[in-house]
Amino acid sequence: MIATANALDAAVAALLRTRAEEIQAAVSALRRGELVGLPTETVYGLAADAANPGAVARIFALKGRPSNHPLIVHIADAEEMPRWCRAMPSQARILAEAFWPGPLTLILPRAPGVPDAVTGGQDTVGLRCPAHPLALAVLQAFEGGLAAPSANRFGRISPTSAAHVREEFGARLPVVLDGGECAVGIESTIVDLSGAAPRILRPGQVTRAAIEAVIGQVSMGSVADSPRASGTLEAHYAPRTPMLLLPRAALLREASDQATLGKRAGLLAIGELPPGHAGHALPGEPAAYAHALYATLRTLDAEGHPLLLVERPPDDADWTAVQDRLRRAAAGAGDAVASDAP
Repeated sequence: MIATANALDAAVAALLRTRAEEIQAAVSALRRGELVGLPTETVYGLAADAANPGAVARIFALKGRPSNHPLIVHIADAEEMPRWCRAMPSQARILAEAFWPGPLTLILPRAPGVPDAVTGGQDTVGLRCPAHPLALAVLQAFEGGLAAPSANRFGRISPTSAAHVREEFGARLPVVLDGGECAVGIESTIVDLSGAAPRILRPGQVTRAAIEAVIGQVSMGSVADSPRASGTLEAHYAPRTPMLLLPRAALLREASDQATLGKRAGLLAIGELPPGHAGHALPGEPAAYAHALYATLRTLDAEGHPLLLVERPPDDADWTAVQDRLRRAAAGAGDAVASDAP
């Protein structure tokens, strides 16, 4: 991670020189309590000053997000953690050193003064340091924390390009920083460190195995006393088109059945698209698949298919995060999108 951090430091310095005017405009907007579309390595965020309840309220209004759903606070580095959390167990320091900047969010007991609007009224706060040079440049210039959920309407497909953000909000979000395509493409791993033992509440690119390699055993999934966390409701990341998640053989049967009814379903396959079918294929490697997933779902959603048929990924640990996003997308797809999207 040291080499990665050094490379990011150099990239941040370069951006501060070459895009100083854009960065300063974004920082000025944030200081006025306005919202900014901000690239991260996971997905684009809808950023606001996390210490300003009025600014945070604008996030909820623009997204259509329930006010009790907590946000993640993005910070420039681990040195900022005590400003936001009142207790920092050794595991938090170890994980931050191992994976920050990067796609890992830590849930910790919140510090006094952290707005309820950020935490959803809970006694915990989610923190992460993003691994995108433009996000880090803004954070360093802003000198504060930014609440930044995904820059999309609540429950819909997360954006992985500036164009996606503009399509989502148009003139309602005047400032959108273009940082290119998001490298990771799905939201961060969320680890709850506020309880008796570490627990992963949302899987992401930082895997359970990678976390356990540095802090030991970690449990998986929410329990009754787990805090609410971003992107963990049953339906989320959803297209407007109805969607089924099926093994390949069942997917092909369903596609044929739809064709018999005169309907041409849109397929999302792994590896190769079956001949004679409309749709797209994504790589059979989990990280490459995740990188392209949301952009491809957005494309399929815009193509006018009556139904989306998505091939279920392999049932192994490397695909856990992708499986999670697809399961929630299928649950929220179509007209019955859930009332609950890094």
